[in-house]
Amino acid sequence: MFTKEQITRFRTDTPGCLQRIHLNNAGAALMPLPVSEAITNHIHLESEIGGYEAHAAKAENIQGFYKAVAKLINAQPHQVAYMTSATDAYSRALSSIDFKRGDVLLTTRNDYVSNQIAFIQLQKRFGVKIVRAADNADGEVDVGSVAKLMDVHRPKVVAVTHVPMNAGVVQPVEDIGRLCREKEIIYLVDGCQSAGQLAVDVASIQCDFFSVTMRKFLRGPRGAGFLYVSDRILESGLAPIFVDLHSANWIEANEYELTRSAQRFELWERSYALVEASRAAVEYALWAGPDNIEGRVKYLAGYLRDRLNALPGISIMDGGKIKSGIVGIHLANWEASAFKAALTKKNINSSLILYNSALLDLRAKGVDWLSRLSPHYYNTIEEIDTAVSVIEETLQL
Repeated sequence: MFTKEQITRFRTDTPGCLQRIHLNNAGAALMPLPVSEAITNHIHLESEIGGYEAHAAKAENIQGFYKAVAKLINAQPHQVAYMTSATDAYSRALSSIDFKRGDVLLTTRNDYVSNQIAFIQLQKRFGVKIVRAADNADGEVDVGSVAKLMDVHRPKVVAVTHVPMNAGVVQPVEDIGRLCREKEIIYLVDGCQSAGQLAVDVASIQCDFFSVTMRKFLRGPRGAGFLYVSDRILESGLAPIFVDLHSANWIEANEYELTRSAQRFELWERSYALVEASRAAVEYALWAGPDNIEGRVKYLAGYLRDRLNALPGISIMDGGKIKSGIVGIHLANWEASAFKAALTKKNINSSLILYNSALLDLRAKGVDWLSRLSPHYYNTIEEIDTAVSVIEETLQL
């Protein structure tokens, strides 16, 4: 855990803390100063000497992005690709798999909505069959159900969202990873909400792909992310359906060869200001310490759940034996937008999970929306207490 002095330092680096209580880190966290400064410094350099020239001048910093991400997730730099978002990363990973009619994709009821839509697209376009594992009594995916469905359907891909955006659950991705390795099944993990709030180890997860955005718990900029790609995938020759002069070399009139590293999943053009900012965000997380961050986030989220659980009229909708830093609540007699507006009026940032964003989970829970509160390590107990007091006053309106 962090000392009081360390938390003061984090908050000094985060000017947004002075203006509001930010409990929307699962949406987009507040960037620390080194991240925002990396963006503006690179933009200024581009305006002074030119875009290509700024790229060349900052080549070492830009390559530092791959090294920093690899250190964060226990990978190697050649296994990391820069992406514009987690969905961008996830889509490129999916597009690299040679699906045939009748192939099975095994997933969960709580996988992210954009992933679920992508699975349905694969079903409609290629005849891929979608199979969803059951949840257990704790509200997380049942590993026994996954194992049974693997034996019955022999899936081509298993896809699991590590931390669902709506459920407060940390899914047992390591247990599923062991099953995938035993059966040599491609394993795709969405780490959009886990990287930055949990200490992530892709070697322990044993995944083939791990997709991440920068804007959430990693406290990076919007429009940036990364994709981890295992050596098994790289050696198999898989690549996105479209590559360019960066991800492949044109060697004959009708022939190309793929870049050997995970950069075959990238495209040539990107914002190098955001690459530098992403490196700064990952390095900031490494400096703070992933294990310390995880402990602090779990502590604050647990404290928030305990405080909210004491209030009448609030249902906490989180499941799982291990809970994430995402706290989902429902108020039976309130409309979603009205409740969020009441918090916003008091300078408390939150977000909403609406029915179509988590259809299967909310349908099972019998609600049509959730308010999502997601503290991070720079938040304080005093901020949590203030937010709970505001919610309590709101309930009395």
